[in-house]
Amino acid sequence: MTAAPGLRGRHDAGRGRAPEGGPNPEEAAADKKRGRIGQLLVLPGFTFLLLFFAAPVVVLLAMSLYTKAPGAEIGQFEPALQFSNYAVVLREYWDVLVRSFAFALAATLAALLIGYPMAYLVAVRLRAHRLLQGILLVLLIAPFFSSFILRTQAWKQILADEGPVVGVLRALAVLPEDGRLTATAFAVVCGLTYNFLPFMTLPIYASLERLDTRLLEASGDLYASPMRTFRQVTLPLSMPGVFAGTLLTFIPASGDYVNAALLGNNRDTTMIGQVIDSRFFRVVDYPGAAALSFILMVAILVLVMAYIRRFGARNLF
Repeated sequence: MTAAPGLRGRHDAGRGRAPEGGPNPEEAAADKKRGRIGQLLVLPGFTFLLLFFAAPVVVLLAMSLYTKAPGAEIGQFEPALQFSNYAVVLREYWDVLVRSFAFALAATLAALLIGYPMAYLVAVRLRAHRLLQGILLVLLIAPFFSSFILRTQAWKQILADEGPVVGVLRALAVLPEDGRLTATAFAVVCGLTYNFLPFMTLPIYASLERLDTRLLEASGDLYASPMRTFRQVTLPLSMPGVFAGTLLTFIPASGDYVNAALLGNNRDTTMIGQVIDSRFFRVVDYPGAAALSFILMVAILVLVMAYIRRFGARNLF
């Protein structure tokens, strides 16, 4: 015989269970406990970001509004709301900011054109040859084992006027006798491409490594050409890696100053990172340097948000 609904509800409540349709007190308590544990686990990371990211950004913003007091010594500024600092540095260095993004975009595209075939070769074509695949992966990340400045200095020697590259180009009449590669935009973009190439290649490799090769075989069984298989199967499935790689390459390349200083170092190759470095350490214009840094950060954020909006954040996953 089945008990009445009211009696069954009271019976369940007496045994510590909620009536049908109501919340279970034990499950609610467990959920609340898990929530508190999750908050405690997130707290260290949140505190780290607050202290070492949010606080410096606030200090940077405040410093960008400082002004120099009348009669103050070099490097002495006082708190103010000098918003004209932004107009001054933008008017003076607008062309440098645009050039920095142009160099970063060129380096990102070059890294994509070089890095994607490398990642495809290692992740797809050499999947059955684990030893060779591992060796190529080590060679890919080997540049990280040396200093960033040393790698850039090596490119300076490679592209030097007395180097082999310039000699060959002059012999082929590609360069005039007095032509050079260093102190040019080409040299700066080459340095940026080389130094940030692993940031492009590794995410693409990770995306292609998860690719199910049976999809490629099925495409071939359906009489698709290799080019069509790549265009309609491989490339769409690898877009998360391409998306992440372009962001990881473009963002640091935009603010880089080492490549521009060592491979360029003239008015036509100056990047915004060099200007910030100069105004902070040489001119001792802390508000101007802070304003440029904040402008660069906001500009990168706007460009990244536009990129995500255009291609979709789903490509990250």
